[in-house]
Amino acid sequence: MKTIILAGGIGSRLWPLSRTYYPKQFVKLKGMEHSMFQLTYQRALKLGNVDDIYIVTNKDYKFLILGQISEIGVQPKEENILLEPQARNTLPAIYYAVRKMREKGEDRVAVFPSDHIINSSQEFVATIRKCQKLADEYIVTFGIKPTSPETGYGYIQPGAPLEFGFKALSFKEKPDHHTAEKYVEQGYLWNSGMFLFNTELFTSELIRYCPQVYKAFEEADSIEDCFDRIEPVSIDYGIMEKSDKVAVLPFSIDWNDMGGFAAFYDNYNSKKDENGNITFGEEIVIDSKDNVVYTDEDKAVGLVGVENLVIVDQKDALLICNKEEAPKVKDIVERLKAKDDPRAEYHVTAYRPWGSYTVLEEGAFYKIKRITVQPGKRLSYQMHYHRSEHWIVVCGTANIVIDDKDHLLVSGESIYIPIGGKHRLENPGRLLLEVIEVQIGAYRNEDDIVRFEDDYERD
Repeated sequence: MKTIILAGGIGSRLWPLSRTYYPKQFVKLKGMEHSMFQLTYQRALKLGNVDDIYIVTNKDYKFLILGQISEIGVQPKEENILLEPQARNTLPAIYYAVRKMREKGEDRVAVFPSDHIINSSQEFVATIRKCQKLADEYIVTFGIKPTSPETGYGYIQPGAPLEFGFKALSFKEKPDHHTAEKYVEQGYLWNSGMFLFNTELFTSELIRYCPQVYKAFEEADSIEDCFDRIEPVSIDYGIMEKSDKVAVLPFSIDWNDMGGFAAFYDNYNSKKDENGNITFGEEIVIDSKDNVVYTDEDKAVGLVGVENLVIVDQKDALLICNKEEAPKVKDIVERLKAKDDPRAEYHVTAYRPWGSYTVLEEGAFYKIKRITVQPGKRLSYQMHYHRSEHWIVVCGTANIVIDDKDHLLVSGESIYIPIGGKHRLENPGRLLLEVIEVQIGAYRNEDDIVRFEDDYERD
């Protein structure tokens, strides 16, 4: 069985934990050994091998994905990472992968978003295997048995029983609380956004109910041209709500789609104190209840007399909101973007194919970064027009090339790169390399890079 992992979302409802260029599916949240993307990939490996897994994502996430797959000890198949030129919702993304698969023949396919947490993955995968023949007759969606009348999920009404599951009678949009209570009483299921189908059946239903998407892929000269022709459309709206060949398979599993801070709060039920507060450090909580406090540094945090708050403290951003108003967090992101504020899109730590860097401090004419380079990796051979740099090796061994001359540095040693000097940082060792970089200059943005050679073929 093949798998499609949808990994292109930016997760704006979880800002500031999730940012455009490092969204929630790749973040390792506190208490989690792996990111949600890595957990999803590991589930997919239980259904097939590396060759059977296709990932559809934003072009900016390619190296994040390669790095995260390698981190769990798997050699990724790069040709199976399909890059969307622009976001067009779930139906074009899924068909992009289906079309690639069909070049090698028809097959059964499971579709997983990359930002779901499933704590009973063994049971989940076993059930999929057991009922996979259902996918030859129906496009199967997975319905989660509700534990409460949630307003953040869509709902599915089960109809006539099948050998496994039920025919899907109707799909409902996210309801208000009163309507959600009725849905739960009537046996409706949460719409998980996960699917199972035969690629031939899926394609025939696409042609029937959403031919414009099919024609765009068939007639376009390139994938860029194809996505230019397509209007955004979800698989639910494009096919599932219209087709008479849809089945729903109920699951009673510990599932969370991490769609916002309400779901985030629910994910940490085991950490709640006697008053429903969730904290991750040494927070002092007095006369407060049903709050969640998440900080990225060990700082003293005190809560007194507050209820139902989400407090997320990052080095460059602080969010305080009522849990019931948490969906409006995405509006903060839009306002920041309208002001071209980089905090809407970037963390202070940025991830690159070779490792990462964290901005430690910045002034009018300087910027200080901590750079980490993975063993055997190296940065591009580059130069800057507007800044000089000092590199101090903190740990590991660095091979530094300046104007075609090699310099081998170890912990405690430093080197200077003048403005206009061609340079490259490389980790030739087996341990992580950590370097402190001090940039000096009036302009220090990331677009002041001229690359001459790059292992990752970036512009």
